[in-house]
Amino acid sequence: MTIYVGNLSYRATEADLKAVFADYGEVKRVVLPTDRETGRMRGFAFVEMEEDAQEDAAIAELDGAEWMGRQLRVNKAKPREDNRRDDGRRGGWAKKQEI
Repeated sequence: MTIYVGNLSYRATEADLKAVFADYGEVKRVVLPTDRETGRMRGFAFVEMEEDAQEDAAIAELDGAEWMGRQLRVNKAKPREDNRRDDGRRGGWAKKQEI
């Protein structure tokens, strides 16, 4: 399972998140996505912990908690959905013309 951490301060670092989540168990991985164009953090992160019970405890304790001046949103991450349209084309606006 992976934890989604939203509404993060843009000052938060991987080390900061590891320190907070370490209170609940062993942190396996922290991912802080950044904007491709600006390189700036996007305000959310993903955290993986060693055991599901540790993740559940972290979610229960940290969801809604104030950290670095922001109220965190912490929950189970949802699987990424495929961005393709039903017809399988990318781009989506071009239609096949019938003659």
